[in-house]
Amino acid sequence: MRSSEVAAAAGVNLQTLRYYERRGLIDEPDRTLGGHRLYPAEAVTTLRVIKAAQRLGFTLAEISELLDTARHRHARGGGAGLQTRAREKLADVEAKLADLTVIAETLRAGIAAGCQDLETCTGNPDCPLPFSEIAQ
Repeated sequence: MRSSEVAAAAGVNLQTLRYYERRGLIDEPDRTLGGHRLYPAEAVTTLRVIKAAQRLGFTLAEISELLDTARHRHARGGGAGLQTRAREKLADVEAKLADLTVIAETLRAGIAAGCQDLETCTGNPDCPLPFSEIAQ
C-alpha cells in the first residue's frame, strides 16, 4: 500500500505516518524503483493500535516499548508487557481521577459560596477555595 492509502485507512495524516516511521513505531517500508514507499497491510493495524493506545493515555515512548515487547514476545514466546503497563496506566488514571474529583468538589464549593475574585477569596479564611493556602 502507498503512504496515502495507509494513512487514509488508518485515519492519520501523512505527516503522522512519517513521524511514526522516523520514531521507529512502524517499520520502514520497502520502496519502489521510483522511491515511493510501499507499506504492508499490517501497517494499518499497527497505526490503529498506536492511536488506540494514545487514546488510553499511553505516550509514544510507552507505545514504542509495548510494540517492542510484543515483537520480542512473538519471537521468543513470552512477556507480559501490556498487562504490567496497563496496570500502571490504570493506577495513574485513578490517581488523576481522585485529584480531579477533589478539584471539582472544591470548585463547586467556591461557586456555591459565591466567590467573586481571587483577592477577596485569598483574604477570606472561610473561603472554600484553597487560595489562602497557596498564597502562603
